[in-house]
Amino acid sequence: MDLRLMGIDSPIFQVLHHVLDAADDDKSSSNIPSGAYVRDAKAMAATPADVKEYPNSYAFIVDMPGLKSGDIKVQVEDDHVLLISGERKREEELEAGAKYVRMERRIGKLMRKFVLPENADTEAVSAVCQDGVLTVTIPKLAPPEPKKPKTIEVKIA
Repeated sequence: MDLRLMGIDSPIFQVLHHVLDAADDDKSSSNIPSGAYVRDAKAMAATPADVKEYPNSYAFIVDMPGLKSGDIKVQVEDDHVLLISGERKREEELEAGAKYVRMERRIGKLMRKFVLPENADTEAVSAVCQDGVLTVTIPKLAPPEPKKPKTIEVKIA
């Protein structure tokens, strides 16, 4: 849309129009991160987590306030990445005559990604959510048995 057709011919509007047209032309060449990337980065920065290593397992403890266990997704991606995510939505149902006076509780996406060590057993992942704290436990694989030297019998010729 050309802003000059609407009678708006200010230099600031010309610059804005140019920027908007440039953004529409080619999104792949711009260095501007996508909205989903920014949203995920904010969610990862705002989701606190602890990681513990035990002799036989790893434990990932993530705060997931206000989420039920069905609202939390725990996935192991192909490249040994643990993805924990969920979304807390605003309560739409208010009692008759009630209105928000102040809203301070966090809403939105919660997410964390962890690169798993090579010895993590991704087939035996378990997750438990209690009191808004999610604990994901991943057992360690047994270390490979050391190879024993092969003894070769020496024959007399």
